[in-house]
Amino acid sequence: MPERRAPPRSAEPGPSPVGTGAAISALSIDLYQLTMAQAYLREGLLEPAVFSLHYRTLPPTRNYVLACGLDDALSYLESLRFTAADLDVLARLGGFSDVFLRWLETFRFRGSVWAMPEGTPTFPDEPLLEIEASLPEAQLVETVVMNQVHLQSVLASKAARVVAAAAGRSVIDFGMRRMHGLDAAAKGVRAFYVAGVDATSNVAAGERYGVPVTGTMAHSYVQAHDDEASAFRELAALYPDTVLLVDTYDTLEGVRKVIELARSLGADFRVRGVRLDSGDLGDLARRSRDLLDAAGLKQVRIVASGGLDENEIASLIAEGAPIDSFGVGTTMGAASDAPTLDMAYKLTAYAGRGRLKLSPGKRVLPGRKQVFRRERGGAAEGDVLARAGETQEGRPLLAQVMTGGERIAAGRISLDEARERARDEIAHLPARFRGLAPARPGYPVTISDGLLALEAEVARNATEGQNPGGEYP
Repeated sequence: MPERRAPPRSAEPGPSPVGTGAAISALSIDLYQLTMAQAYLREGLLEPAVFSLHYRTLPPTRNYVLACGLDDALSYLESLRFTAADLDVLARLGGFSDVFLRWLETFRFRGSVWAMPEGTPTFPDEPLLEIEASLPEAQLVETVVMNQVHLQSVLASKAARVVAAAAGRSVIDFGMRRMHGLDAAAKGVRAFYVAGVDATSNVAAGERYGVPVTGTMAHSYVQAHDDEASAFRELAALYPDTVLLVDTYDTLEGVRKVIELARSLGADFRVRGVRLDSGDLGDLARRSRDLLDAAGLKQVRIVASGGLDENEIASLIAEGAPIDSFGVGTTMGAASDAPTLDMAYKLTAYAGRGRLKLSPGKRVLPGRKQVFRRERGGAAEGDVLARAGETQEGRPLLAQVMTGGERIAAGRISLDEARERARDEIAHLPARFRGLAPARPGYPVTISDGLLALEAEVARNATEGQNPGGEYP
């Protein structure tokens, strides 16, 4: 069938079967966020706080993490409301005072956000976003903000590897059936598209985001017919531009039946391609291409699928397999080799003073920050992680995207703009970071002298039991 693309819809309130476009329930929250918020209010801890969202290490199979999910995080911050039904649930749960429930009743996020634009390659300890708001406000939003950015950054990073392996050939998302729920499948379509995937089989998410939707047939369609030839004939009569799945019984015999169909239809034959879903895909692609070309069907493309990941795709490309596009499902949809990041959302400043953690292996740098990317000749050379007020060599990456709880222009980039940014930013990385092999040495990220000095001051005061100290930014 031909690809179909609907224009993206604007966000709408109310329920959605795939979790897109709907306001996220205020009860989608870890209980401890609520208990801490109540404690902050009771103690009068209402001064501005800064929380930083970052990850600590790269998975062994990742050379960078592609920032994604900001749009959904900002939508959540803009729309977060506690309904009467939500408050009834919390009242029944117990442990929450009437004063706190009344505070939640009028709750609105009124803070500011600085973030890496979606589609930016990022590295450990660099903030993906930073939130500044009153301490209870900033605490309450942790769970969903991390959830949205974590999921989409994980999936976008995996998809970027698949796209890199395909080396310019189209990639189609086939992952919905084995992804971890409908929300993950929908948000995955968005993240995959940012990373360069061309189309999806997921109709609802394709319609939601304006991503091209495509699909052909399953083996059951062939099995339901008395013979393969009649199945191909009937499907092509209904969908003349279809792609025919040829490996139900014998792949090359399936290709020969497509050739027979072309001969019988003559000028009416419009089948766009054949899909190989099992076996030695490289060998079958070469032999199928030879058969099709010999029959004068050079226009019929070859699509490969069947448990593919980026390494298998790269191997097929390296051996010269004449495959025009790849359908990728489970391995990309579940990011099976690196399904999680060591992501954290940590307090870095409160009441105008830097805050940190001294826990081993869990470094938290104090204050609000900026990341500067040093480039030469169009190629990234390294990043400097600095205090927000510093000036360093390079291009600043964190931009303010929200103020007073409302997005500003930098927080309203379109999905296509995020996709273009990802393509351009990835292209600026040195070749070893764009490849599939682990890059050695890793991408250099240094910490500015100013930020190191602030960290030392705050750490010294904390260990001496004094005011945390260290003014920011």
